[in-house]
Amino acid sequence: MPRRSAPPGAHAATLPPRLQPADAGLHVPTAARPVRAKARQLGADTEIQPHHHPWAQVAVAVTGAARIAAGGATYLVPASRAIWIPAGVEHVVSGVEASELRTLYLHQDAAAPGPGVAADAAAPWRSCRVLEVSPLLRELVLQLTVLGDDADPAPPAEALARERRLGDLVLDELRRAAPLPLGVPLPRDKRLRALCQAVIAEPTRHATLAGWAREAGASERTVARLFREQLATHFSAWREQVLLARAATLAAQGRPMGVIAAELGYASASAFGAMVRRAVGAPPGRFFAGG
Repeated sequence: MPRRSAPPGAHAATLPPRLQPADAGLHVPTAARPVRAKARQLGADTEIQPHHHPWAQVAVAVTGAARIAAGGATYLVPASRAIWIPAGVEHVVSGVEASELRTLYLHQDAAAPGPGVAADAAAPWRSCRVLEVSPLLRELVLQLTVLGDDADPAPPAEALARERRLGDLVLDELRRAAPLPLGVPLPRDKRLRALCQAVIAEPTRHATLAGWAREAGASERTVARLFREQLATHFSAWREQVLLARAATLAAQGRPMGVIAAELGYASASAFGAMVRRAVGAPPGRFFAGG
């Protein structure tokens, strides 16, 4: 891409406040306490600095919605979805709107890095993935204690036994949770990555690659080539993944499909529905049923 100091409109943007990660050392999962829960309030347009953990985690938005960049992709996490992040994967959590996040930390066998799955079923759990949150899983997450190891007084034996029972059910629900194709891959190229992040932040600002390329100060041909080289896809297909993720967030807020279609720039609900069917093989009402 031709070099510019910043794309048009970038000077008006401000970087989100960057927060320090909470002290995960107070919620370390162990063989005795294999599922630990932590709560955090996250304001809109705030960001938790990049970090990682030596254990797997599941991020669930109890209210609002968050964006998590991890493993070379970005994920929108509304209240009806969760994101699985394997051990050691660096991630950045950002607030799309004011939200309450619950994070589950899992103690695992190194040979089987899933939620209590056998080693021969572990492969899908070695990468980040979006999962449906069933009503039961949501309630179990809310019932888990979020007190850290510095709690005074320490939890009594009965409370720890209850946490263990709830944790067993959480693992069972995670194993049963349906994975969803809602991750949006991000490129390595820094300028293309900046363009992609601008699309994720405001996907309807331009409807075509030509508009985004002009804003980035690059030719449409150059940007199209970078999409093929870096992401092995075309811009239109990649942008559809962005729109699906945004639609999931809006559906979780209870917006009707017609309103969602209009907000995402579609001329009609049927046109939006055709895109969803083409992308995921299911109609919007079924695909977003968790919202």
